[in-house]
Amino acid sequence: MPVYILGIESSCDDTAAAVIANDVILSNIAANQDIHASYGGVVPELASRAHQQNIIPVIHTALQRANIGKNQLSAVAYTRGPGLLGSLLVGASFSKAFSMGLGIPLIEVNHLQAHILAHFIRNENRSNPVPSFPFLCLTVSGGHTQIVIVKDHFDMHIIGQTIDDAAGETFDKAAKIMGLPYPGGPEVDKLAKEGDQSRFSFSKPIIPGLDFSFSGLKTSILYFLRDRLKEDENFIEKNKADLCASIQHTILDILLSKLEKAAQETGIPEIAIAGGVSANSGLRSRLEALKYSKGWKVYIPPLAYTTDNAAMIAVTGYFKFLNKDFANQSDAPYARSAF
Repeated sequence: MPVYILGIESSCDDTAAAVIANDVILSNIAANQDIHASYGGVVPELASRAHQQNIIPVIHTALQRANIGKNQLSAVAYTRGPGLLGSLLVGASFSKAFSMGLGIPLIEVNHLQAHILAHFIRNENRSNPVPSFPFLCLTVSGGHTQIVIVKDHFDMHIIGQTIDDAAGETFDKAAKIMGLPYPGGPEVDKLAKEGDQSRFSFSKPIIPGLDFSFSGLKTSILYFLRDRLKEDENFIEKNKADLCASIQHTILDILLSKLEKAAQETGIPEIAIAGGVSANSGLRSRLEALKYSKGWKVYIPPLAYTTDNAAMIAVTGYFKFLNKDFANQSDAPYARSAF
């Protein structure tokens, strides 16, 4: 009899629920919060209120799409952190009450671990290649940038991370400076396809080891555009595609140079990417090219599992269920944590 896990994700502004049978995804539902676009970023108070409105309909739809009843569930897995505390509290509170009401185990999930374990989600009637242990994972999002050695499903070690800002935040900040709509990262990616990546150059940090830094690049972009706008107030509009291509190229150079260094130092040829920025088409194509030039085995997640989603929470919950690694009702959400 399969293990049915309900996964609930509410770390930021997407209310998501998924049902998995062992490691096979049956449903993956998300309710987005468009209200944040007018503010140019996520407003935590508005996000938590929207989660309260969305969570019951989203879970109902996930169970319906999976064609199972709540009494068939083996456990409930939820995102404990890191993330926005108000948003996390909604998902945690519902999950605790739901598991207690059904008399089934509760499983807490680390959001960053779940992004990495999204590579182990299978779809019905289709088997996809999964990374072999150990593998390196470049985890890149709006809040985190890390290189992780993954030795087992829950044996993960960060060997490099940003010392200040995240790569995804840099994409979004650059987009905001240029007046692009929120969320900015996908807009930069879209325009970059039409631009010349060698047109403009921006400073790259010199950081020892495998750590990253993006604060200097953000400042470089800001000052560059400020100076050009003094000369021509239409500079951004005239050069938008080339600016996006050049900024994206610089960010990806920083990310991939460290990833190459990590692969060389560890001798690990199994390479994966995860997180919201792993949806970036430039990163995907450059990683595919490195697969051939470096002899790597490369694992790129389906787009549905790159941004915040509940399928990754459900599959992480499944592996924890096998280990009987259950949570307590007293476990509190946390805003910041590595693993």
